[in-house]
Amino acid sequence: MKSFGVSKEKQTALEREMKRLGIREEDIEETFTRSSGPGGQNVNKLATCVHLRHRPSGIKVKVMRERSQALNRFLARRSLVEKIATQIHGEESAERKKARKIIKQKKRRRRKTAKKLAGNAQ
Repeated sequence: MKSFGVSKEKQTALEREMKRLGIREEDIEETFTRSSGPGGQNVNKLATCVHLRHRPSGIKVKVMRERSQALNRFLARRSLVEKIATQIHGEESAERKKARKIIKQKKRRRRKTAKKLAGNAQ
């Protein structure tokens, strides 16, 4: 696997996860386009947006989070691995777990506020 400009630990963790799920680098089709949004002249001139397609499963990922193409390549692979893991094992992604936790906290706060307001109204 090529170097993506991230720490060695992160890169080896990604490689291990890809190996665990049986994702080979040869099965990934990678294309680049120009990004949009913040980043100034860098994103307007360079192809920093990364599109990945896993041929066997047909899953597609598009990442243009950072100004660096190398970092976007790493993030795209990580996102692709997460999507494939969800499809294969039905695992809930870390992002989804975090979002569910935040939703739960907001509901709890709403109930607490509503209860407090109902107590003050009497």
